[in-house]
Amino acid sequence: MTAEITVSVTLPEVDIQPCAPQVESHLFEAIAQNLLTQGYSVHPGALPESLGDMLHDYVQRLPGGQFDPAGIGRDEQHTLVKTIRKDEICWITGDTPATKAWLDWTAELQAYLNRRLFLGLFSFESHFAHYAPGDFYKRHVDAFRGDTNRILSVVIYLNRDWRDENGGELILYQDREDTTGQKIKPSFGTIVTFLSEEFPHEVLPARSDRYSIAGWFRVNSTSTERVDPPN
Repeated sequence: MTAEITVSVTLPEVDIQPCAPQVESHLFEAIAQNLLTQGYSVHPGALPESLGDMLHDYVQRLPGGQFDPAGIGRDEQHTLVKTIRKDEICWITGDTPATKAWLDWTAELQAYLNRRLFLGLFSFESHFAHYAPGDFYKRHVDAFRGDTNRILSVVIYLNRDWRDENGGELILYQDREDTTGQKIKPSFGTIVTFLSEEFPHEVLPARSDRYSIAGWFRVNSTSTERVDPPN
């Protein structure tokens, strides 16, 4: 049985105004409201169809050599640990029509959430992820408390006709004590967003080739000691 997550998060109280007459305003508003009240948002099949089609076709044509084994940690702490994570990734640079359309869409989402929730989102990074049969990603968090880099995580799924027997579900946990979590099927066009510090999560082993995009909105924590976000 799917567990329902309830969580208290610290976000500023805001007066949500009626939606602007824009194509994505209703979806962006729903995401904003979900983040404000529970810290996460799940919208099956909500990615604009034309964008989903472009991204699906693009990732299906990507040569295998464009993907690299995924590791854990950043920069000098980056390591490959096959017992924790066993997928492959391809970072998105926006140099093709499909990836540019994706970055344009996330820029609109970033502007909307900054306007509504005052999150101070400054930059965005994302990659395609491919899970071959048997691949998984053990329970983890996308950012650690006090390390103000990744603030908001975004995941979309690019798997047409995904069946329960294909596995590969995302499990989103309420907190570090939660051992049940909420199971999310990686069906085409599903959008998942959550506060990066708050929600541990994992990807169960896939039994078919599974494609997604994972992305993170970051804040600017540049100081005299370091530049962040990095170039």
